[in-house]
Amino acid sequence: MRNFRNYDVWTDGVDFSIDIYKMTESFPKKETYALCDQLQRAAVSIPSNIAEGCSRKSVNEFAHFLEFSLGSSYEVETQLEIAVRLGYIDKYQYDNAIEKVQSIEKRVTGLIQTIRSNNNIE
Repeated sequence: MRNFRNYDVWTDGVDFSIDIYKMTESFPKKETYALCDQLQRAAVSIPSNIAEGCSRKSVNEFAHFLEFSLGSSYEVETQLEIAVRLGYIDKYQYDNAIEKVQSIEKRVTGLIQTIRSNNNIE
C-alpha cells in the first residue's frame, strides 16, 4: 500500500486547501452555501483523491483517483475565475492561487504518466 503522506503533491494540495479556506472567509455571506462551499469542497477533493487512490491495490485504480484529483483542480480554476470576475478576490489572490493549482495539476499529470508508463496502462 502506498503512503499518501510521502507524496509532496498531496502535502501541497492540503496546504492549497487551507489557502482556499482562508481566501473564502472574505466572500459575501450569500456565497456561504454556493460558490464558497463549491470552491472549498473542490480544493479539499484534490488531496483527498490522491490519498484515496493510494489505498487502492492496482496502479490503474490509483491513476483513476489521480484523474479525479486533476478534475477537481480544474473545477477550482473555474471557480477562481468566477470569484475574480465577481470581485470576491483580487487579481493578486487569483494569480497566486492559479499558480499553485497549476503546479499541482502538472505534478499530478506527471505522476499519472509515470505510473502508467511504468506499468503499461492506458
